[in-house]
Amino acid sequence: MLSRRSLLAGAVAAAMPGSVILPAAAEAGSFRIGYQKNGILVVAKQQGTIERALKPLGVTVRWTEFSFGPPVLEALGMGAIDFGQTGAPPPVFAQAAGNTLLYVAAQDAGGSGEAILVPQGSPLTTLADLKGRRVAFAKGSSAHYLVVRALETAGLTYGDIEPVTLAPADAAAAFARGAVDAWAIWDPYFAIAERQPGTRILASAAEIERPTNFFLGNRDFTHANAPVVQAAVAALAEVAAWCEANRPEVAALLSKGTGVPLDATRRAVDRSVYVIAPLSEAVIAGQQRVADRFQALGLIANPIRVRAAVWTPPAPPASKG
Repeated sequence: MLSRRSLLAGAVAAAMPGSVILPAAAEAGSFRIGYQKNGILVVAKQQGTIERALKPLGVTVRWTEFSFGPPVLEALGMGAIDFGQTGAPPPVFAQAAGNTLLYVAAQDAGGSGEAILVPQGSPLTTLADLKGRRVAFAKGSSAHYLVVRALETAGLTYGDIEPVTLAPADAAAAFARGAVDAWAIWDPYFAIAERQPGTRILASAAEIERPTNFFLGNRDFTHANAPVVQAAVAALAEVAAWCEANRPEVAALLSKGTGVPLDATRRAVDRSVYVIAPLSEAVIAGQQRVADRFQALGLIANPIRVRAAVWTPPAPPASKG
């Protein structure tokens, strides 16, 4: 008989895509978007919003699904996609590695859809109890940063835990079989795990630091196709406003588009904040703190300057009169 933990691993694995096949080389008149199994991009894809916005420009949209943020940035750097969305850490690691990305827009303090989970019967009751424990998370992901900040909050250092870096499906399996003591993860995988009776939340992002998500563009594509990127971001801002006002419909669209159970999707949607805006000074400073923390820990080799990768959209042409 399958245990509840085995069911958890199976549910998360079922929600993950198979091996990602990167798109072919860029085609003239195409806009290639990398997306994950949650958030505004999935809603936009289901609604065809970006397609409608780009049709007057003669541009078609191509979509590729990824399991988490770092592969999105890898594809962006390779020129395999033109645009994507991730949490805060992936662009930090990518910029440090020389990736030619640009920060295009931000979803600031995008909710509390991340947490550090433990088994229901675990002796761990506080973040300080993580000392000496095996903690699973995806390297370079928002969950990675959540662990770093959680340790700081508890007065611990990164060296006080045993990091186990795994992609979400592999981390779910390790968590289910008791191979790790805790698991840091984001929605919708957090919501899938949360619905299992054998899982307990040790701490949520809302208690530690709410994450910022970013929309990112390939540098060369963005500079060469500014009207396309601007139109796409404007369309996404409209989708975000609709999401804020229509959460039940958002959950239905996301569940249909991803295959994640509706009850788990509702949990994720209820704790999301759907607001898109240009990068403010506060957001840039916050992202610089993310980069500085990873550099201080030796997780990126050299300091980076986030502002150097922030896109300034061209001003609209002056009207004639």
